[in-house]
Order: sequence, then C-alpha cells, then structure tokens
Amino acid sequence: MKVFLKHNAVYLFLYLLLLAYLAGILLNHGKVQIHQYINGYVGNAYADTFFKYITELGDGLFAIFLVIILLFNNVKKAIYLLLAYSFASLLTTVLKNFVFIDTWRPGFVFQYFVNHPLKLVEGVFLNTGNNTLPSGHATAAFAVFFSLLFMSKNQLLKFLFFMLAILATLSRTYLSQHWLIDIYIGSIIGFSFSLFFYIVFYQKQYADKFNSSLQILVSKKNKDV
Repeated sequence: MKVFLKHNAVYLFLYLLLLAYLAGILLNHGKVQIHQYINGYVGNAYADTFFKYITELGDGLFAIFLVIILLFNNVKKAIYLLLAYSFASLLTTVLKNFVFIDTWRPGFVFQYFVNHPLKLVEGVFLNTGNNTLPSGHATAAFAVFFSLLFMSKNQLLKFLFFMLAILATLSRTYLSQHWLIDIYIGSIIGFSFSLFFYIVFYQKQYADKFNSSLQILVSKKNKDV
C-alpha cells in the first residue's frame, strides 16, 4: 500500500481537493443557479466541439472496448477494469432506477420550471428524462480512467488519465445532460470501485496468474491439456 500511495498520492490529493471545492459550491448554491453559471460558457465553438466528443469517453461501449483491447495485452488488467466499471455502473443503475427515481435532468427543469432558456451544443441530443442522479457517464469515466491511472507507472500517462476522467465527467454538465451534483456523486462511485478492486484484486498475488495476454494464457492451457 505504501508503494501505491507513493505513486498516486498527488492524484488522490488533487481529487479530494476538487471534491472539497465542489462540495463548497454545492452547499452554498442551488443546482439551478450552478447550472445557469456553467451554461453561460456554452457557445464557444472550440469548447462545444471538444466537450461534444470527449463525453463519449464516459460511454459504456468505450469501457467495453478498452476491456477487449486490454485482453490482448494483459488479462489481469482487463479483469480489473471490467470489475471496477461493472460494479460501479451496477450501483449507479440501482440508485438511478430505485432510489433517486424522481430526479429530473436540466433540460426538463429549464423547459418547464425555469424562465431561462438553455444554450445548447449543436448536434447533441438533449435528454430531458428523469433518473438523472447519479451520472452514469461520470461513474464510467472515473471507474475506467482511475483504474488505468492506478495501473500505470508512467507519470505522464497518469496525468493524462486524471484529466480525461475530469473532462469527460464535466462534459455532462457542460452539455446540460446532468446537474453538478449528478456528476459529483457519479465520480465518487467510479473512483471508489476503481480503488476497491485495485486493493482486493489487482495488487493481490492470486491475480498474478492472469498477468499475461489472452493468447499466452490460452496457449499455456492448451499445452497443459
């Protein structure tokens, strides 16, 4: 665990610092007020295009794509990523559909209850349904990219994964798909499961038997037979 903290302390600290900062905002301002402020930045052509595409990094299909790619590099890494993503997404799905049922997205609230039209990004479908808390994209982005961050030994890659987790998550509010509180909770869920499965699976010795590519493991199994 000391080695883990040594290599990841900076990113753990930065994330906790960000959570504390956002908690202050959430506690002192209403979610509509916060969203109006963030929505004020929409309209810049470069930012609109950037967030329009980077939001796809929080999609479940992207997570599965990464798992498949990792299988041909290192099965242990693929299993770890799949565990973190799957359990985080499962919890988010349960919360969205059985706990926070009557939580409505910004598009619905601003359309029917707030006399302030939203600025939208061209070409992005605006989801106006309910079940907005927590954000599934934020959950997936943090589960995936923090898993990659924890596994990586390269500090430049760690920084890249950290920024991708943050930006893919922020895109959900920039695009008015979620409130700030939605991505806040989603990020905590994704981060928590990436850390949990790193501790209980990835760093354990029993997982080392998967520490090879899928081709090599299959080849070894065939030889044993």
